[in-house]
Order: sequence, then structure tokens, then C-alpha cells
Amino acid sequence: MAALSELPRLVVAGLSGESGKTLVSLALLLEARRRGFPVRAFKKGPDYIDASWLEWASNKPARNLDTFLMGFDRAAGSFAWHGVPAGLNVVEGNRGLFDGLDARGTHSTAELAKALQAPTVLVVNATKITRTAAALVLGCQKLDPAVWIAAVIINQVAGSRHARVVCDAIEYACRIPVLGVVPRAPAETFLPMRHLGLVTPYEYAERDLLERNLLNLVAPHLDFGRLLGIAREAPPVPVPALPSESPRDGTNLAIGYLHDGAFCFYYPENLDALRASGAILVPVSALSSDVLPPALDALYIGGGFPETHARRLSANSSFLASVRGRAFEGLPVYAECGGLMFLSRAMVWQGNRYPMAGVLPLDVEVDATPQGHGYIEMEVDQPNPFFEVGTRLRGHEFHYSRIVPDGVPPPTACAVVRGTGCFTGRDAVVWHTVWASYAHLHALATPEWARGLLRAGAAWAGRRAGAPNPRWSLPAEPSRPEFAQSGPGVRRP
Repeated sequence: MAALSELPRLVVAGLSGESGKTLVSLALLLEARRRGFPVRAFKKGPDYIDASWLEWASNKPARNLDTFLMGFDRAAGSFAWHGVPAGLNVVEGNRGLFDGLDARGTHSTAELAKALQAPTVLVVNATKITRTAAALVLGCQKLDPAVWIAAVIINQVAGSRHARVVCDAIEYACRIPVLGVVPRAPAETFLPMRHLGLVTPYEYAERDLLERNLLNLVAPHLDFGRLLGIAREAPPVPVPALPSESPRDGTNLAIGYLHDGAFCFYYPENLDALRASGAILVPVSALSSDVLPPALDALYIGGGFPETHARRLSANSSFLASVRGRAFEGLPVYAECGGLMFLSRAMVWQGNRYPMAGVLPLDVEVDATPQGHGYIEMEVDQPNPFFEVGTRLRGHEFHYSRIVPDGVPPPTACAVVRGTGCFTGRDAVVWHTVWASYAHLHALATPEWARGLLRAGAAWAGRRAGAPNPRWSLPAEPSRPEFAQSGPGVRRP
């Protein structure tokens, strides 16, 4: 029988994207910490950027809860494993409350909230509406009464009269309290946007100012005490046994991963799975390192924003040459999205061409509109160093880049069942011991991922077993990532 745990929790949901969910979630986390409460943050769906801001605000790794990728039991289990008792657990939703894969709202924020038995706080953008806001909230209540909508927070309020009319209308018609009225503020007061959404914390130099603005301009307008009281009304949740799928065959393997302002999209569970195997994780900066560390057994390159750092990446020719040379020697390299771009011959960004590592025989170009966005499902149908033929993979993709057509495309390992991928119906470029895909995989949803990377690393370590392995002397990993003070890339003159 699973144990029960008291996990005070709130799901922060909205009527649509850009309703103010992230703003409210960050303010709640910062205010709770200021008052001395332990906090944990979670993001519904596969999003990296919102999760990175939740991590910044909570000072702890933020976990993604994606019921499509990992199923409801694993999503609820992840929440139970990582939630904190006697504090506040904030789950930020995505898109609108009922928006999911289909007209029934499958895998929506509402369905996750029900699976977690969590009270939901609905954030309503009240721009240019008054009583209609009550109709919107009432519609959410009526559409699925099983969703526990416990309170409303009004965002983008123009003034005291506007606030009074909206609040009175909602509380009278919907019989639930309005526990926050956030005044209208210029967008630049808070989080800056760009082509893939928010700028990441790694690249935003004004984080201290942002924290002050959230604590001074948002948090005072939230009834924190009553919101915390609602969070504490959530019933105890069952805590399943820890998953037994973590591989145990990575002892003493050295797994490098690029980690800096250009490459920062990593699910904590992916790195956790490698650590749990006994592997040694070696963070490497593609922006400042001269070469790869000498005795890596595999290299993991996640996503990020290599395009906004293209000039610096391209100028670091010694590091590019090091990656290219090691890959050609046989070092297993697993790359996702931004990693694929980095391994290309060149990246075209804003009319400029930047030479990259030159591992893959292809160029990529960053367009003004998304080239792939959403969940991706694939079937491995060709031999490769990481996955067995026949493996089904579920992930997500969100990329503005595309591979530039250039004759016969390079070999690929996967048929795309759902989504875009690299080429029409294909994804996962395989070049010797390199895998480069537009799909991001989550280790909790795809345990084969860690096993495959470790298996490839062990094979490479075995090939060079005659060479002595140097001792690794690594600094302790901080509980909170060090966000580099690096701005976006600049145009090549």
C-alpha cells in the first residue's frame, strides 16, 4: 500500500495562453519563500522555458508533468515524489484550462488537476471586459464540475472601478472568491518575449529587478494567506514506490553535456536518470570551453537557443574542432533540436551564415515561423547506437529551424508517426555514432533513453579500455543553476 503525503498544492490555470499564469506562479513562489515556506514548482506539459523560470523562482528543480508523454500515473507519481510537505507546491498549467489534444480536452490542465486532486486557481485576463469575465469563469465551472476551481485571480486590471465590477460579477455569479487583482503593467516590466516564447533566465541579466517587481507589483495584490489555506485543503496523495526503471549500468561512465546560455533545455529527470545509474555528469560550456574534456564516454547536447549565440559558437573554433574530431573518432553523441543545429555544417540566422561543428552533412536555417510544434511520435526502424529497432518513442518538438534541402538526405533512424521531424516522415539523423533529432524525450516517459545513452557510452569505453582513465575532480553541482549573464547573440557585420 502506498503511503499518503500531505502536499499543499495549487494548480494555476488560465483561459488561454498569455493570461498571466507564469506571472502569478512566479509571484506565489517568491512570496512563499520570502515568508519562509518551502516550495516546489511543476509545469504541466513539455515546456522548458516556463519550467526554467519556475526553477529560478523556487530555487529548486522544476518538474514537468505531461500526461500524454508519461501517462497519468507517472505524472501523479512524479508530483508525489518531488512535492514538499508543509509548504506550497505550485503547478503551472499550459494554454487554456481545458485545452488538450482533442475536443474532449484529453491531457489538458483540467485533467491533470483532477488526477492530482488539486484546487485550481483560474487566472483571468480582464483586458477590456467586466461582467463577461464572470460568464467565462461560470462556463469553466459548468463544463466540468469535477474540476475544483477554488478561486480566481484577475490580471491586467485598469483601475479600482474596473476591479470592483469584475470581482463583484464573478463572486456573485460563480460563488467563488477573487483572491487577487493584479494591476495592468507594461509587458517589459516583467518577462521579455522572443521567437520561442520567453527569454530564458540564463540570458536575462535583469533577474534581480524582475524579482523585485514580482514581489512589489504582483505579490501584494494576491491574498497569499487565503490561497495557502486553499492549497492546504487538498487531500493527502498516495506516494508510489520510486520507479525501478533507472538503469544501473553507468558506473564510472563520464557523460558530458553542454550547459550554458545556448544549451539549457534539459529535463531534470534525464540528468537524474544518468546520475542514478552511477554515471559521472560533466557539464561543458560550448561558449567558453576550448575543447571537450579528454575522457568522455558520451556527449549529450540538449536544446536551447544556439541561434541567438551563433556568433560566439561559431567563433569558438577550437571547441567546434574538438567536438568534430571526437565524434569522428567514435564518441557517442546524442543531440536534440539545438544540438542538431550545433552539429550541422552551418546555421543560417537572420541572413547570416555561421559555421558550426560540421559533424553532420547538412545545413540548418532558422525561419520566422515554427517549422515543427507539438508532440511527436516515432518508431525506430533502422539500426543505430541508442535504440533497438521497433522501439516507439514519444516526445515533443518546437523548432523554428529546418534542415536546408541539399540533394539526398542523410540516413535517419525513425519513421515519424505524428509530428514533423527532420524530413518528410523521417527524424533522427544517424551519422556513425551520432544521433541528432528534433524530438525532445523525457526519461520518465521513455526509460529506454537513458539505457540507450549509457549502453552507447559503455561500448565506447570498452573500445578504449586499454587507455588509462584520468581521475575526475568535479565541483559539487549547485542546488540552483548558475544563470550566466549572457545576452542574446548579435548580428555579424
